[in-house]
Amino acid sequence: MNDGADHERLFADALADSAPAGFREAMLSQTLRLARRRRRFRQTRRVAVVLAALCVVTALIWKTSPHRPSAPQTPPAGYELVRTQPLPAAAMVTTRPLAADRLVASVPTTNVVHTGAGIREVDDDELLGLIASRPAVLIRLGPGSERLVFVNPEDEKGFPVN
Repeated sequence: MNDGADHERLFADALADSAPAGFREAMLSQTLRLARRRRRFRQTRRVAVVLAALCVVTALIWKTSPHRPSAPQTPPAGYELVRTQPLPAAAMVTTRPLAADRLVASVPTTNVVHTGAGIREVDDDELLGLIASRPAVLIRLGPGSERLVFVNPEDEKGFPVN
């Protein structure tokens, strides 16, 4: 193996001819400074990678874990307390009678028609006699409830009476 003395001699021989007196020390200190800087950069990069990985793992754990409330919640009350106050007089709506010159008199616009007592109800036989030419059935659904059903649905719309 090479020992340090051989390196020192080789370095001294290479720089002895044309180098100024402090050049050797300056070169050595510059080389050491660059080596330290590279080592610090590598260490910083390793720490940054580890911190980034920890942040990602923490975020994943936080996102997947169920969130628990910090304090127990109190159940809502079974009622709601409402406080009321009377309205001011300016907010009340009141009615006032119209002035005499603004009154409108109304007149009846419909005629009332009175019918006499001459209305007579038609019994079942008379009803079926009116539609003798059309096939129909009278159905009783209950007392006082009857329905006339035509066999031909077109007859329900009406037909001319002779």
